[in-house]
Amino acid sequence: MHVSTPATSAQAPWLIVGLGNPGPEYAMNRHNVGFMVADLLADRIGGRFKRAGKAQAQVVEGRMGPPGPGSRRVVLAKPMSYMNLSGGPVNALRDFYKVPLANVVVVHDELDIDYGTLRLKLGGGDNGHNGLKSLTKAMGRDYHRVRFGIGRPPGRMPVADFVLKDFSAAERKELDYFVDRAADAVECLLADGLERAQSAYNS
Repeated sequence: MHVSTPATSAQAPWLIVGLGNPGPEYAMNRHNVGFMVADLLADRIGGRFKRAGKAQAQVVEGRMGPPGPGSRRVVLAKPMSYMNLSGGPVNALRDFYKVPLANVVVVHDELDIDYGTLRLKLGGGDNGHNGLKSLTKAMGRDYHRVRFGIGRPPGRMPVADFVLKDFSAAERKELDYFVDRAADAVECLLADGLERAQSAYNS
């Protein structure tokens, strides 16, 4: 495992990973909200996703934050494996770009949080999320998470069916706003640190 000193962490790029499944049939699924946030962040820094060499992922490289010494070098990534195999591609990118684990931010859907609510944290369990399970197995658990609430399935609908369904018509009315807010939270995390971002967005 690549271990970095604090000095290296300060100079290293940030790897911001949006989780999802590749393919147009999954594009509007609840499970793909991480991809949606990554796409918006790419738009904000004026980049377009492209295949990352031999890694099974698409990436955008750029800078985030105000011009000058306060900006951060970032690599935005969307694993092109399926969700439950995300760990391999992300760890390969981490090795290639020499990103310490503390500089990894993962944006993902979260069942146990109400729709549209955000929770930011460092480390923790996977809560049954197959993407997080794969990531933690590949590189350890101490990465940042931006958890985007999608709520629990109605009635007796299986969780697997719920996360692989598109957002409902009612949810889509507010989806752009919530995705925008999640992208703001990522930017705040990089610019101001976890505690300030939690204060601002863990509502």
